[in-house]
Amino acid sequence: MAKTSAIEKNKRRAKLAAQHAAKRARLKAVVMDQQISDEERFAATLKLAEMPRNGAKNRVRLRCEVSGRSRGNYRKLKLSRIALRDLASSGQIPGMVKSSW
Repeated sequence: MAKTSAIEKNKRRAKLAAQHAAKRARLKAVVMDQQISDEERFAATLKLAEMPRNGAKNRVRLRCEVSGRSRGNYRKLKLSRIALRDLASSGQIPGMVKSSW
């Protein structure tokens, strides 16, 4: 099990990213638009820099839903390789069969 503080920090980041997603997207669109004057684009860049860094989507780390493990995760299942193996071995994942040779 991962540290509770790390899991909670990641949850806080995800919540903040969801809150600021629309505003961040608008500002980024202004910054990337070549038709707008340089002064307006620079002002948008400064506003973007003032926003909280933890509000960026790429600050959120993919963690296992079961154990909170940060490494070795399957995106589609949101599980770590270890949790996936444990659940599959106990037959709790429908359609997944553990093969033996």
